[in-house]
Amino acid sequence: MSAWPDSMRVAPIREWPGTLTTDRQASKFSATLTDTLRILDREIWHLADTRAQQESAELLVAIDAGQFRQDGRPYANAKAAHPGVIFSIDSRHGHLSYPCDTFTRWEDNLRAIALALEALRKVDRYGVTKRGEQYRGFLALEATAAPAGFADANAAYVWLVDLVGASDLPGTPSAAMVLRKAQRITHPDMGGDAATFQRVSLAEAKLREAGLL
Repeated sequence: MSAWPDSMRVAPIREWPGTLTTDRQASKFSATLTDTLRILDREIWHLADTRAQQESAELLVAIDAGQFRQDGRPYANAKAAHPGVIFSIDSRHGHLSYPCDTFTRWEDNLRAIALALEALRKVDRYGVTKRGEQYRGFLALEATAAPAGFADANAAYVWLVDLVGASDLPGTPSAAMVLRKAQRITHPDMGGDAATFQRVSLAEAKLREAGLL
């Protein structure tokens, strides 16, 4: 069982800050989740001056609340709607937030954040900065992650149909047809809502996962 940091809360993602990455890549990481959590636990300790700051540490993952154990940790076989994660903490430098969805697995995105925190701390160690200036770029980001995903492809399809009003069309419209219309009417460049457009992307991922696109 992975050794999750005791002070860190883990919760489902709410709203992603920005646009989800569409051209993710497989990482070259080979370490276990346990090793990643060990690094993260150490970096939490270095970032926090007080117990309250340690306990403010939060990891948001795109895993439905129903896939969490009673102790507040996701099951080992839990499936994420998308691999993006957000780590945030009230540190001695202020409230820091690190979203990452570069890689195809959420575990790899979490490792990228843990290693980035380690690297930022080393900047201070070598005397390049004196007051944690390297953290300033992360102060303004809000830890409010992505819209809820879908239990299965059917739920994603039904939501898209309702969104575009395709239920009024004769017959059963294809998933591809409904998706294209949903993308067109919700795209921010066409006056659509960014959060709804992001959820359309989650629906697309679920449909592709089921081989319907």
